[in-house]
Amino acid sequence: MEHEIDQVVQAIIIASDPSRVSLHQQALAYIGSIQQNAATTWRLALPIFVDQNAQGARKYPPEARFFALRVLDEFFDNRFESLDGETFQTLQQALVTYIQSEYVGGSAESDATFLRNKFSHTLTLFFLCTYCEQWPSFFSDLFTLIRSTDNSVFNRHISLLFFHIVLEISGEVADQMIKSARPYDADRHARDARVRDAVRERDAARINEAVLTLVAECSERMLNLRKRVDSNTRDLDAAIEVVDWGIRTFGSYVGWIDINLTVTPTTVPLLFNLLADPSLPIRLATSVALLRIVAKGLKEPGDKLSLFEVLSLGEVLDALETKTRAQQVERGSETDEGEESYREALGKLLNVYGSEVAKLTDDCPNEDVRKEATKLMAQLLPVLLRFLADPYDDTCSTVFPLLQIILSGYKRSRKISTEPINDTKRSFLTSLLQVLLTKMKWDPDADPADVDEDDNTEFERMRKDLRTFMDSILSIDQNLVTDAVRTLALSTISAYQNGISLEWHDAELGIYLVYIFGEINKTGGKGRAAFCHAPSVDKERRKATDYSEYPLTTHGEMLYALVQSGIASYPHHAVSLQFFETVSRYTDFFKIRKECIIPTLEAMVDRRGLHNENPTFRLRLYYLFHRFIKEAKNDISPDISASITQSILDLLPIQVEIQENDESEEDPIADAVKNSTFDSQLYLYETAGILCSLLFRSPEQQAVLFLSLVKPLMDELSINLHASTKGVQDIVAIVKVHHIIMALGNISKGFPDYPSTTSSTVSEGHALPPLEVLGQVAQAILVCLEAMNVHKAVRDATRFAFARILATAGPSVTHFIPPLMANLLAHFEPSELVDFMNFISLLIHKLQVWS
Repeated sequence: MEHEIDQVVQAIIIASDPSRVSLHQQALAYIGSIQQNAATTWRLALPIFVDQNAQGARKYPPEARFFALRVLDEFFDNRFESLDGETFQTLQQALVTYIQSEYVGGSAESDATFLRNKFSHTLTLFFLCTYCEQWPSFFSDLFTLIRSTDNSVFNRHISLLFFHIVLEISGEVADQMIKSARPYDADRHARDARVRDAVRERDAARINEAVLTLVAECSERMLNLRKRVDSNTRDLDAAIEVVDWGIRTFGSYVGWIDINLTVTPTTVPLLFNLLADPSLPIRLATSVALLRIVAKGLKEPGDKLSLFEVLSLGEVLDALETKTRAQQVERGSETDEGEESYREALGKLLNVYGSEVAKLTDDCPNEDVRKEATKLMAQLLPVLLRFLADPYDDTCSTVFPLLQIILSGYKRSRKISTEPINDTKRSFLTSLLQVLLTKMKWDPDADPADVDEDDNTEFERMRKDLRTFMDSILSIDQNLVTDAVRTLALSTISAYQNGISLEWHDAELGIYLVYIFGEINKTGGKGRAAFCHAPSVDKERRKATDYSEYPLTTHGEMLYALVQSGIASYPHHAVSLQFFETVSRYTDFFKIRKECIIPTLEAMVDRRGLHNENPTFRLRLYYLFHRFIKEAKNDISPDISASITQSILDLLPIQVEIQENDESEEDPIADAVKNSTFDSQLYLYETAGILCSLLFRSPEQQAVLFLSLVKPLMDELSINLHASTKGVQDIVAIVKVHHIIMALGNISKGFPDYPSTTSSTVSEGHALPPLEVLGQVAQAILVCLEAMNVHKAVRDATRFAFARILATAGPSVTHFIPPLMANLLAHFEPSELVDFMNFISLLIHKLQVWS
């Protein structure tokens, strides 16, 4: 066997060294076969791990011993029947001897610490195989090793091994996360249940006593060492390590052994002392242990209530929250990740504790229990609000589930009662609203314009979650929410208008509240009625009705104050962008207060909007400007539309930048035409067409303005057509042709559709667009298609543009259809079939309408 062992060790060493190319794969295959045949090869693995040389050191290198443990794991794992007597005796004797030599008389693998955790896992698997029938004295044997011979001092190495083994056992037999990660195995499930029951019956009390005794002794030792000026840091660290792992161990089994063992007059003070210990790891471990105690299922609601009364956790959490918040304030801008993680752990503990109390208040049939639980919940509410207000979102969000439970309970009570909510609930909801509104602010150091910033995405998600809570309060008491939102929004806007200095995130929040008011104001009307108190008016008479004489609704007042305040000039992109988002969302407001249109358009067009220096900001404004103009076009005078169009001409030239992308397998032209900047710019071309269409009462002026839009594009189209047909494929020229054709199509889209000949009258206000110029545009596009129909991008752009030109120009351009179809079909790819069929369907429909 010695020769075989040496052979295995040599193979492990070779397999661990990839530089030995010639033998590496062969060695991997060999040791793989050793692991697969663990039923027999464990006899090789065992001595590799435990054997010592003449000097008493381990005989084989750490990597070989680690592999040996893997083989033993393979042998023990998935074994659900007893070992034969000889095998058990061999393994037990070897492992106990190893523990005595390495952990009692040695350094506990100080030269290869990674072996400690691996060994504790292997020993746990051996325990699971043998505890019920072959090694019932496992813990008794281990306990004899913990104390020294004079029984006065415990062995630190054995204590830590004991903790790790109990942690591993809890994970294997009771951790639902570990169990759910494995495929279900009925034999394993039954084995785990047997082990769990056997531990409860035989050793649970002694395990718990041993854990708590070690924790208590080391806690006292920590206290004494901290008091001493000359204390050894190494000794203190060792004591902290034992307490830390001891509390982790305690927390691992509190959920599956008798609660009367874990919650006693001795353990509760110990746990609360450790929950406030200077050592962060100990505090975090203790918070987890308490959380699991609180979450433990008990049959009787009265028992659960008694547990909560014994713990008095509400008072403890209140005190610790106050203490840690004061420390947080004292740190100022300095962030201590460790201490913030502790506040987060306290928040999680509060969340679970409150959720369990809520079960008693909502579901318990015993009225006395419900009454006492309600008192406990009332004690928690102020603490919940303080955690919710925490500046760190990770801490704040820990209490979201509890808050949702509380609000759901309030909503249920509201549905079954016609009485107004009581003063206690109203007070809580009022305070909650203030916290929610404050939490909706951006961090002052954030940059909302940075779309790649993960923190910004997280904030948007957080704001969405906070809105969900606000909606819940809304369903309980709508006036409470609308009054709070109105008050904060108007006070913020008024402060800016009066010259009071505002932080940008305060200003942005004020406008955001105006933005969401239409969603939260469920009693508001639709259309114009949402913004003024006006009688119902027939659709035909609405345009002639003067709504300026009617008083504004709450939302109307907020929007009027917003526009008149001039807050669009606030020198921060997030504030001005939120302004533009808001006004473009509620365009019906401008139909009842038309004097607000011009200041809004001025802000949109100048450096506050479309001409802003921030490119990302500008691209969003292209869409918002389009949306506003499209909805408010009937209230914009022709003179204004002409001047606005002139002011945006400098934004219409098309720029093409080809990004280097060696990894893309796509056609370089197809890749190049995908451009988010140009996609946004298309909104601007359509908006220009809309503004031009408003000059229908002055056909000559309209034709001149329309030509000023399309002539530069057509000239550019001619230049790039010439460049793309020189014989050398110029990707920039081809892409520019694609973009210009689509831009021309979208300008045409801004005009109303050509009227149907079946209509007895043309709709009021409609006049035909400059058909002659549109014909020139169509002709120019067709010339490009004839010359460049080999390029799919050009064919796609042509279908896009002609669909819009045909809808606007009607029969005046139908003579282009035959050559158009011939060139579209000259080169054709299967991927174009769906778009082509849709294009054909549109043509047929339009021709039928015009015939």
